[in-house]
Amino acid sequence: MPHVALVAPHFLENTNRTIAAFARLEGVQLSLISEDAEAQLPPKLRRAIAGHYRVRTVGDAAQLGAAAKVLARHVGPIDRLTGALEQLQLPMAEARALAGIRGMSPHIARRFRDKDVMKEVLRGHGVPVAASELVSSPEALRAFIDRVGFPVIIKPQAGLGTRGTHRLESADDLRALARAGLAPSAQQPLQAEQFIRAREFTCETVTLHGRPVWRSGTRYFPSPLEVLETPWVQYCVLLPREVEAPWTDFSPINTAALAALFGDDAEVSGTAMTHMEWFLREDGKMYVNEVGARPPGVHIMPLNSLVYETSFIDRWAELITFDRWADPGPRRWAAGAAFLRGQGTGGVVKEVRGVEEAKARVGDALVELQVPRVGQPRASGYEGEGHALVKHASTEGAKQALRALIETIQVRY
Repeated sequence: MPHVALVAPHFLENTNRTIAAFARLEGVQLSLISEDAEAQLPPKLRRAIAGHYRVRTVGDAAQLGAAAKVLARHVGPIDRLTGALEQLQLPMAEARALAGIRGMSPHIARRFRDKDVMKEVLRGHGVPVAASELVSSPEALRAFIDRVGFPVIIKPQAGLGTRGTHRLESADDLRALARAGLAPSAQQPLQAEQFIRAREFTCETVTLHGRPVWRSGTRYFPSPLEVLETPWVQYCVLLPREVEAPWTDFSPINTAALAALFGDDAEVSGTAMTHMEWFLREDGKMYVNEVGARPPGVHIMPLNSLVYETSFIDRWAELITFDRWADPGPRRWAAGAAFLRGQGTGGVVKEVRGVEEAKARVGDALVELQVPRVGQPRASGYEGEGHALVKHASTEGAKQALRALIETIQVRY
C-alpha cells in the first residue's frame, strides 16, 4: 500500500480539495505535513488520513525532511512526498534527498525553480528563449540593456507568476528602479530578460518518466504582466474546444524543453504535470517563457475538468501516486476564467455593480461566480478579488461569455 505524504501549508478550501483527491485513491495511506494543526481539518478529511505532522514553515527543507522521517517511522516508509504549490517544489526535492524518498531531485527541481538556470539549460539545448542574464549590480543590468536594448523585464531569481516583475522601457525607468530600492545587488540578484512582444499561451503537459503522454493549452487575454501594468484591464484565461494550431505547432518545442529540463534523471524525476508559458510573435516564432513542475494555477485545472468532464485534481493525484495516466478523451466544451478586480486607488472594495445583468447575459454558460465583497481588501496580484468560470459548446461562445462578464461587472475600490 503506497504511503503518500502531501505538503499542505494551510487547510483552506482549495487545499482541502487536493487532500480529498488523494484521500479518495483506493489502497493509499495519506499523511499530511502542514503549518496548521490537525484539528483544523474538516472531520471527514481528518478520518481519512493516516498521519499528520505540524511544522513551523513548509518552505524549510530541513523541517520537511524531519517531518517525513517521523511519519515514516509511525505510519510506514514514504513512497511519495508531494505538493501542488510552485514555491514548495525545491524544498520538497531537498527534503526527499534528506529522507531518502524517491522523486524529483534537488538538481532537477532547481532547473524549474531558478529561472536563470532554467533559461541556461533551455538555451544550451537549442530551445528558443529570450536573451536573459542573472544580474547582481546596477552596472551589470545596464550592460545587459546595452546589449539587448529596451524594453527588458526584471524578475526575482525564483519567481512566482509575475510577482515582483517589472518592465523597463527607458533610462528613466532604470533610474526609477534604483530610487525605489529595487535595483539588483549581490544579496538580491535579479533575472534580466529581453522583452518579447507577442501573444501569451500555456501548455500543460503530463509526462511519465519524462515522456509526454498528454497535452492541453490555454490563451491569456492579455498577458499577466500587461494586467499588472494596467490597473483597468481585466484578465481572462481561455481553454478552446479545438486542439489545433498554434498549440499543436508548439508541441515539438514543449517536448524538447521538458527533455532538456528533466535531463538524465527523467526516469525518476520525469513523472509530473508541468505548466509551461510561451510566446507567439507576429512573425510566427515561438519562445518558451517559464516552466513549472507542478499543476497550473489561474483556474486552469478546473477549466480542464470542465472541458473534459473529469476531475483533473483526482487525475493528478493518481499520476503522482501510481505513475499512471488514462487519456481523458476529446474535449467536449470550451471554457474560460474571468478575474474580477477593482478600479480606483482605494485599499478595499467599496462597490460591486452589474452582477445580475452579467448573469442574465451569460446565462447557462456561467458555471461558477465568486463576487468580490464590499469591504474586501484590495488584492495584490493580477487575479483580483473575485472570479467567474464559464463553459460553452463553442470556443467563440466561451469568449463572448468572458467578454460579457468583464464588460458588465464593475468593481470599485
